[in-house]
Amino acid sequence: MATWRRDGRLTGWQRLLCAGLAGALSLSLTAPLELATVLAQVGVVRGHARGPWATGRRVWRAEGPRALWKGNAVACLRLFPCSAVQLAAYRKFVVLFTDDLGHISQWRSIMAGSLSGMVSTIVTYPTDLIKTRLIVQNMLEPSYRGLLHAFSTIYQQEGFLALYRGVSLTVLGAVPFSAGSLLVYMNLEKIWNGPRDRFSVLQNFANVCLAAAVTQTLSFPFDTVKRKMQAQSPFLPHCGGVDVHFSGAADCFRQIVKTQGVLGLWNGLTANLLKIVPYFGVMFSTFEFCKRICLYQNGYTVSPLSYKLTPGVDQSLQPQELRELKKFFKTGKLKSKKPTL
Repeated sequence: MATWRRDGRLTGWQRLLCAGLAGALSLSLTAPLELATVLAQVGVVRGHARGPWATGRRVWRAEGPRALWKGNAVACLRLFPCSAVQLAAYRKFVVLFTDDLGHISQWRSIMAGSLSGMVSTIVTYPTDLIKTRLIVQNMLEPSYRGLLHAFSTIYQQEGFLALYRGVSLTVLGAVPFSAGSLLVYMNLEKIWNGPRDRFSVLQNFANVCLAAAVTQTLSFPFDTVKRKMQAQSPFLPHCGGVDVHFSGAADCFRQIVKTQGVLGLWNGLTANLLKIVPYFGVMFSTFEFCKRICLYQNGYTVSPLSYKLTPGVDQSLQPQELRELKKFFKTGKLKSKKPTL
């Protein structure tokens, strides 16, 4: 059994800001690997030398160094609404899955995380499709000039439903994703030969990277088909660069296996796995740094460079309660009718 906990010393906006900044920085630093992954999935690199390095070098020579970050601005902008929706959905699912004693099993916790991620992905799906379109286009001869132009162009040329092309693969991909998460969790104690509550920070980081590698490998075929469906358009040069022609998700699976074999469903997996460690490493370190700044600003720590607690401050108080308590000692009265302590 596991109890869902969060750091109550941060406000909701502070948590969202920390997560958003950490995600934006980690996305930006690993954007070239994301570009190599998407191009391999869509099939743009077919007929050329493969691999992340060869793909990046070819894009650099053909379109310039800025092209390695195609679609990254949209991906970063998408983080904040996606994180907000995911957090709100996760809270609802946790409340739904929590028992009368306030506990939630690990399986239900994984399900809550998977379902909330699926909800946020569906809500913000058009931005993911636009990111794919921006990646596969040639920067020197662009079909879309940015997020808003891409949205309006796709809507006018292909209709509103085109913005959700391939969204069903997100739902289907959640099944192996959840199964992979559970598989890793059930074997953590065997891997480290010790109880979970005694794992070090480095071990927990390794666990996250391992879980990401397993879950993304299992769900990668669904992501590959989704990328091809997102990129395919009769209004783009070479139909968006897709290397197979298909009429739907099931037909796309068949055509990939028919023309490239089963392993064709995992094209781009190498670049995707290479970005896991730097992505989560940058994300965790940035989040912790932003968290330290927020804790210092709220008055819980003595410095933004450490977690040394402020003497005499009750760490169980909410930020609003701590502010009211400080005002009470200064003015002698509280704003809240309820006692803070």
